[in-house]
Formats: sequence, structure tokens, C-alpha cells
Amino acid sequence: MTHDSPQPARRDRLNPVVFHGSVAGILVFLVLTMTFTEQAGAFFDAGLAWVNDTFGWYYMLAAVAYLVFVIVIGTSRIGRIRLGPDHSRPEFSLVSWASMLFAAGIGIDLLFFCVAEPLSHYLAPPDLSPESAAAMRAAVPQTFLHWGLSGWGMYVLMGMALAYFSYRHRLPLAIRSALFPLLGKRIHGPIGHAVDITAVVSTVFGIATSLGIGVMQLNYGLTFMFGVPESLSTQVVLIILVVVLATISVVSGVEKGIRRLSEFNMLLALALLLFVLFQGQTLHLLDALVLNAGDYLSGFVGKSFDTYAFAGEDAQQWKGWWTIFFWGWWIAWTPFVGLFLARISRGRTIREFVVGALLIPLGFMMAWMSIFGNSGIELVANEGLTALGEQALNTPQTTIYTFLEQYPYIGITASVVTILGIVFFVTSADSGALVLANFTSILSDVNHDAPIRLRIFWSVVIGLVTVALLMAGGLGALQSAVVITALPFSLVIFAIMAGMARALKLENTKAEARLHVSGSAPGGDWRERLDRALDTSNRAGAAATIEHAIRPALAQFAQELESRGQTATLSESQEEEDEPLPSLTLQVELGEAASFVYQVHPHRLRTPSFLPADDDYYVRLDVYLAEGGVDKDLNGYTRGQVIGDVLSEYERHLHFLALAGDASSQVQAMPGAVGELPEEATQA
Repeated sequence: MTHDSPQPARRDRLNPVVFHGSVAGILVFLVLTMTFTEQAGAFFDAGLAWVNDTFGWYYMLAAVAYLVFVIVIGTSRIGRIRLGPDHSRPEFSLVSWASMLFAAGIGIDLLFFCVAEPLSHYLAPPDLSPESAAAMRAAVPQTFLHWGLSGWGMYVLMGMALAYFSYRHRLPLAIRSALFPLLGKRIHGPIGHAVDITAVVSTVFGIATSLGIGVMQLNYGLTFMFGVPESLSTQVVLIILVVVLATISVVSGVEKGIRRLSEFNMLLALALLLFVLFQGQTLHLLDALVLNAGDYLSGFVGKSFDTYAFAGEDAQQWKGWWTIFFWGWWIAWTPFVGLFLARISRGRTIREFVVGALLIPLGFMMAWMSIFGNSGIELVANEGLTALGEQALNTPQTTIYTFLEQYPYIGITASVVTILGIVFFVTSADSGALVLANFTSILSDVNHDAPIRLRIFWSVVIGLVTVALLMAGGLGALQSAVVITALPFSLVIFAIMAGMARALKLENTKAEARLHVSGSAPGGDWRERLDRALDTSNRAGAAATIEHAIRPALAQFAQELESRGQTATLSESQEEEDEPLPSLTLQVELGEAASFVYQVHPHRLRTPSFLPADDDYYVRLDVYLAEGGVDKDLNGYTRGQVIGDVLSEYERHLHFLALAGDASSQVQAMPGAVGELPEEATQA
């Protein structure tokens, strides 16, 4: 048995391999694209055609597989597991959470496509007669397919995996962590670096595509309102201004910047939606919304597998420019939105997360696309506004303004759309910069964000890539680039599915073991137990419990195991700068099977208002096992009670290994669950 001396606090730092590898790849792209713009545009077009012809079927199957996986996980018993320790609770209210996931997950593209896409499907459908009654009915449900459950299933899968492995097992908040059940400690080597670099590059192109689409619409909005020239130079100036605003927002963090902007934009978007609803044919629009929702849900399976194999060359090209583009775009955004969803969803159960992140955006998206889309179709089909239809097919960034011209108060509504666009633009850019900074950092605590200077750097990079794509061919280059870069990352998502399935299966087995092996209650006099329930220990009280009960109890238990021929290690480390109390970790090696891990980790929390206390903060001494945190605070425990609790957990672990059978030899304790950082982090 060894007893390590306390280690110094670990600090956040750059992950050099992932950072420099990602920057090198992006830099090569920027130089080539800005130097050979015509050739780059031709390359992107050829690449999109090749991906559509070769992998169109694959994208269709992948979108369905991702969605089915998250629904099965969310509706099973596993859905009760929390994305964090058992005692954790959500940081943000439901309204704030919904606003942030919506603003980050869709953003300005909702303004770009809400009128243009339904009109395009009405005027130029893939397999129906243009401008027919059938095309009119199918236009909005087809739009729902591109913006609904399939895309959000990808976001939910990535967010669930990142939150689970990072907040429950305290692994790094990176894509590689989700592959630990498959690769073990190899995630800290070349394979893990390659996965994270792929995620960073995919994320940069996904965000740049969205921002490129957004800046085209912002440019036209300023042209419409103030006569500002519609040109590449204007768009570059707009990108610079938005990057500056995004940098200011991302520096202020999620709580002050991104959350407040998201809530503001959600309210503004809702006001615009209600304006269009009540200024138009309200009852007809509500009837159409219900019909569209029914058509989408009833035809979802068939449409999800519709590759237009027998519909001709035009339909195949349509599929590439619409459905395959959207699936590639969603996949490219998956690392970004997934990590952001994980960042704002700590403490929710998997079931809450799956249901909320699938259905809340779906409901708003259906209302938005149906009301705007059907209103636009009505203007073209029944009121003869053919110019709006031509814009939808040729210059989609102009449609929202031409559409609103048909309603009163165009000065106000055009201003609202422009403000919405700017704020959506900023929230996408700032949350993207935050996520990219976290991806390329080694964080000492997954609850912390990367240094501010790194967030600023990624804000600038996003702006540069957006400019490069606009130079290479505007909307066409944006669409082609995102589909091409998403292809390799789609394979990573399948690996994440496999890792998540294995980890959750083992956790479920561990839960069954806990039910079969009863643990001992703390015991003692009932008055002592009442004191413990009401205790909000300050740092001095928690330090005394560590010194006089926890440390000697763990040492005694380890010594007893050593005397019986087992390998037991007790170590200490200080992991958080603002919490000087040490974390103590007992680890018992069990050959090829999973090690037994029992860690006591201090957490500084605000004192509940309903309990008397002398301080605004108190310290919990939380218990973490190999599979993550459990809802247990050791403050006030005696030495004997700590030993009893450790013994109960050890018995449960042995029973779990017996239930796991042959699979137990493949189970490795997740290093983040015992407070370790990757090997590269310890070599700073």
C-alpha cells in the first residue's frame, strides 16, 4: 500500500497535439481556398456530387440509426441515470435551457430557410408536379424532415455521451472520452488526438457554413433597410463586427453572455411568429400546422429512407442539395452543439435530456416553419406574388424581407429580423468559440471553461473560415464543404454509440449488483443521524472529518486488503484551485477485471436557505466510484462508519464482477471517475 503526498493544483492548459493539428489543417485550407478560389469552388462542387452519388444511402441510414439509438436509451431503464453524480441537479431552469439549446442548435438558419425552403419544395419538388395541390401539402412536412427529429437525434446523442462521460465519470470534456469503453487508455494517444482533431475541423466548417448563410441574409437585410451594398466586402465587414461581438459575449461566459442573449432572442422570435400568425389567416394557418405535423409524423419512416432511387437524375441532384446537405450539416454541427448541450445539461437525467432536447425544439420548429412556410406558399399560389417564388429558388436570403413586406409595419418587422439575425449570429459564434476552446484544452475540471485568450482565438478562426468559403463560391461552396467534412466524423459518431452502449450496459449491471447486496446504514444514535442530516459543514469541519475519519479509515482498509494479498493504493490530490481540501482515492487492483475505486472528493456549494449556517458556503465530501458519483456525503461520519461504507461498496463491486461474467475482464475503471487527468495532463 502506498500513500502519495498531496499534489499541487492542476491548471487548465492547451492540448498541443489537438490544437496545432487542427490549426494546421485549417490553415492549409485557408491558404489554398483564398489563393485558388475558382479551383476550390470546382473542387467543392465535385466533392458534393461524389459524396451524394457514393454515400447518399449511408447518410440516410446514419440519420435513422442515431435517432433510434437515443430514443431506445431515453425510454429504457437506463434513462434514470443522471448526467453527473447521483446528487447533481440542473444548473439552468427549463426556460433558460430550452432557449440556449435552441439558439445554439439552429440559430440564424431558421430565418434563412423558413420561407425559402417550403416555397422551393412547392415550386420544385423532387417527385411531384410543381405547384400542384400535392406539392403544396408535401412542402412543409419535407421541411420538417430536414429540421426535425433526425437532426436533433444527432445532437442529443453527442450531448448525452459527452455529459455522461465527463460529468458522471469526470473524463475530459472531449470527443475521445466517449470512446474510452472501446479503447481504454489509448484515447490519450494518437487515436484520441485524431478523433478530437476530426471533431474540431468538422465543427469549424459546420459553424462557418451557418455563419456564411447568416451573413448573406444580414447583408441583404441592411441593403433592404439602409441601401448598404450587397457584396463580398460588405459581408467581410459584417463578419468582423460579429466576431467582435461574439468575442465579447464568449469572454463573459455561458451564465452572463450566451444565456441572456439566447433568452432575448427566443422572446423576439416568438413575438415575430405570433405577429405573422395573427396578421395572416390565423385559423387556416393553425389547420395547416396540425395537418403538416400529422403528415410529418405519419410519413416519417418512409421519408427517412427515401433515397429517390427510381425518381431520375433531377431527384438525385435535389437529394444532394437538400437532404444530404442537411444531414451533413447536422453531423458537422454535432460536436459543437453536443458539447454545448452537455455544458448546459449537467444534472439532468438521460430521459429528461432526451425528451427535452428532442421535443422542445421540434415543437417550436414545427410552428415556425409551418406558419412562415404556409404563409409564403399562400402569397405565391393564391395572391400571385411570383417574385417571392423566384427569390426562394435563386436568392433565398432575400425571401424573409420580401415576405414581411406584404404585412403591416415592415420597418419594425425588418428591424426585428435583422436584430434576430445578428443575435443568432453572435450566439452561434460565441458558443462555437467556447466549444472549440474546450476541445483544444486540457481542463483541470470539466465544470470549468477554457482560458479566455483561446476563446478569442477560435472566434477569429471561425470568421476567417467563413470568409474563405464565401470567397470560394458563396452558398454552393458552403453546402459542399460541410457535406464533405462531415463524412469522416459520421463514423466517429457510430463508434461513440458503441462506447455509450457498452458503458451504460455495465452501469446497469452495477446497479443490479447494488440492489442485490445491501449496504450498511451509517448507524449510531438517531440524534447523531439527525445532526448529520442537518449538518452544513464548513471547511474546518470537513477537514476534521477527512483527517480523523476518512483518511485513517481508508488507510486501515487498504492495509487489511494488503495483508490478505491484494494490491490496494491510497492516494491524495488537490484538483480544484478554489478548494484546498484534498481528494482521497482508494483503488484496489483485481487482475484483469475492473478495479475497485472509492474516492472522496470535496465540493464547495452554496448553503441552502432553509438550513441554519454560519457561512454562505459549505463543503460536501462526495463519494465517487468507478462508474461515477453516488449521492452520499461523508461529512460527520466516524472512522467505523467510513470503513462500513467502503466495505459495502466493495462487496457490491465484487457482486457486479460476478454478474458481468466474462465481460468483467473487458471493463476498465474510467480514469476520470477517480479524479485522474489524461497522462498528457500530468506531464505539464
